[in-house]
Amino acid sequence: MLKGIIDDLKNSTGNSLRMTSLMALAGFAGFVALCFLCVAAFIAVMQRYGVIEACLTIAGIFLVIAAIFAQVYATKQKQARERAAAAARAAARAAANAPLIDPMLVATGIQIARTLGLKKVIPLLALAGVALGYMANRSSAATDDDTNETGDPDEVADD
Repeated sequence: MLKGIIDDLKNSTGNSLRMTSLMALAGFAGFVALCFLCVAAFIAVMQRYGVIEACLTIAGIFLVIAAIFAQVYATKQKQARERAAAAARAAARAAANAPLIDPMLVATGIQIARTLGLKKVIPLLALAGVALGYMANRSSAATDDDTNETGDPDEVADD
């Protein structure tokens, strides 16, 4: 079993290394192609307009490329912030439900059930379930009222 895990790790590492080296070669080839395109553009503009205009043209090309990469970077950062905010909201929702599944609370409940006996605990559990359902219904109704007050003007809140 351990040998299989090690073999899988070696294969995945080897595949990652091969893909990384291929991407490095592709990046280097793209860089060389960009260099030759810049030289060709420089020579063409230099023969037609002059050296200063050719330098400004190449500078403009690189400025556009830098702006494109800056925009891509800003978009990725915004997406990362949105994902982090969504994860934080999900964690907050999970933390709100966590007291119900807390191991200490479950252990305490089991100890109470053992102490009182099953025949006395069942009515208490039923009462607790009704109370929990009532509280959940009230909190969802309050949330719905808040969304109707701050939501679309087309929505009408029931009073």
